Amino acid sequence: MNIIERIRTRCIDIGSGICYNISVNRYGTKINNYRRLPMGKENFTKSKMISDFDLYLTCEGTHRNLDEVLGARPVKSSTGLIEGYYFALWAPNAKCVSVVGDFNDWQPGVCPMKRIDGTGIWEAYIENVPTGCLYKYCILTSDDRVTYKADPMAKFAELRPKTASRTYYDEYRWHDLQWRVKHGKKTDFNSPMVIYELHMGSWMRGHNNEILSYREVAEALVKFLKDNRYTHIELMPIAEHPFDGSWGYQVTGYFAPTSRYGTPEDFKYFVDLMHSNSIGVILDWVPAHFPKDEHGLARFDGTPLFEGANGVNEWGTYKFDFSSPFVREFLISNAVYWLKEFHVDGLRVDAVSSMLYLDYGKNPGEWTPNREGGNIDLDAADFLKSLNSTIAEMFPGAMMIAEESSDYPRITHPVDEGGLGFTYKWNMGWMNDTLKYMETDPLFRRGIHNNLTFSMMYAFNEHYILPVSHDECVHGKKSLLDKMSGDYYQKFASEKAYLGYMFTHPGKKLLFMGCEIGQFIEWRYYEQIEWKLLQYETHRGLYHFTKALISLYRDNSAFWEKDDSWDGFKWLNADDADNSIYSMARFSDDETVVAIINMTPVHRFDYWLTAPKPGDYSLILNSDDRIFGGEGGAVIEHLSTDDESEEFPNRIRVTLPPMSVLFYKADNSEDK
Repeated sequence: MNIIERIRTRCIDIGSGICYNISVNRYGTKINNYRRLPMGKENFTKSKMISDFDLYLTCEGTHRNLDEVLGARPVKSSTGLIEGYYFALWAPNAKCVSVVGDFNDWQPGVCPMKRIDGTGIWEAYIENVPTGCLYKYCILTSDDRVTYKADPMAKFAELRPKTASRTYYDEYRWHDLQWRVKHGKKTDFNSPMVIYELHMGSWMRGHNNEILSYREVAEALVKFLKDNRYTHIELMPIAEHPFDGSWGYQVTGYFAPTSRYGTPEDFKYFVDLMHSNSIGVILDWVPAHFPKDEHGLARFDGTPLFEGANGVNEWGTYKFDFSSPFVREFLISNAVYWLKEFHVDGLRVDAVSSMLYLDYGKNPGEWTPNREGGNIDLDAADFLKSLNSTIAEMFPGAMMIAEESSDYPRITHPVDEGGLGFTYKWNMGWMNDTLKYMETDPLFRRGIHNNLTFSMMYAFNEHYILPVSHDECVHGKKSLLDKMSGDYYQKFASEKAYLGYMFTHPGKKLLFMGCEIGQFIEWRYYEQIEWKLLQYETHRGLYHFTKALISLYRDNSAFWEKDDSWDGFKWLNADDADNSIYSMARFSDDETVVAIINMTPVHRFDYWLTAPKPGDYSLILNSDDRIFGGEGGAVIEHLSTDDESEEFPNRIRVTLPPMSVLFYKADNSEDK
């Protein structure tokens, strides 16, 4: 590209304090990115405190950094001291708006906001407002009702059950440049990925069951993650929410890390520490719906501003109006904000199916078909495409992960190829099928043998993550360990066999906290997981096996180098339903690994199968080993293919302990 094709320049909008990075190419001018300079009081001498350009983008619905335009932002003097705060709010149908808070004794009308003509935006600059003070917006609706709302753009909130917003400003200095340079360019689909999903408030608690801060959890968690060799963590929603029992899935403060665990700066420290220890951070993000709480987004200016006419869904919450340009830019700006401000590595987008389908959770007659006569919410689909395109352009290394439970096509295909543009999709079908199999008595598993094989029929249609998530450990579904069929010891053996199958199956891996220690009770958000169980040999054995399995997975490229095609996987025998035995091989350019799984409580001696290639194989992991709480039964540690059989070449003979998984690695690894 020559200088005529692309010229970079910088210009400064003095009135708004924005530094723009502009590209001029053969197709015209495009604003790639911009950053807001520290604002001085002199920026607000004009009647209007938002630049025309910001207003244009906001009203058009294409502003991708609304946090830099709306909300409460500090105004600094020429010496760098904060002299007050500038407030801006979108409430197009309000009669009047004022800012109320600690600084004016919560008196409406003392600090009125001015409407910017033709925009629906209200603004006010208030001197001497300190950082950390409480505030809300007092809104007089079109039908003369008065409502008090928290700031939708607030960076910080009052500790629940109180509901006010807080003015906030920090100058956190990051230390993760090396991580961002390494992981910020693109997603590597052919690399190992093991995600540990956790709930911030219940992974670990204090001695008196008190909630720990972001910093306290970080210090304990990073050691655990490194020791167990997880590559990423996925945090259940941490955006501000009023009710602990919602687990964070009913958000009222989309731009505010919940104050339950500390300040936004504390959360930045959390992410920074993870990155410093080579651990990526994924946030659970909830753009599908929001609660009806009075101080939140519901009927924000007296009208259904954010929810449109969508009504209440099956969770008793409102679905966002994806046809609204402002709602779309609000949500996209929010996604950008978490990636930009907190350096997170990706977002797991919650409840995508509820967004995509007009009839989701509804009975006949309760929904209206789209303009094409179908059940797809075309506006929601268009929003998701725009969201993922924006993130891909601004943060090319970020992961966008869809929790999507239907067969909607091309979820992870690029938008310009007709897809929705997600990076990964949770494989909910795999999870449901396999857990149903493990809950079934081994005597009857032959009848559902294909529950563990069917997923390979579509394994490469999308980029998948295999989840064993929090949703499967609550509401009477039982914990992962308790789902396993059989007696006490068979449950432990079964979970180890299941995990072995999971880590051999193509796709990235996700485990919810507590699975690794064999927790019998379901997850409870109000107390920590049962770490005390590690004092018992069986639980400790499961923990050590999970740790060894993750290391096996990460240290052997056969499990992930060719994770997105049949070149990296082969069934050795997928059809032995009578014995409930599964055997498969994983390949890289340099390695071949064989996994053999016995899903019955019966010892199998002299079991023959065809190896993927001739040669010698060595045992590298046995779930029945005594160090993992197994019985330590007889196994064959070194195998050689049978060269004497012409009818069945490359046969190997193995001994399989009950409810077990064995991994063998080809001694002289070559191309398959």
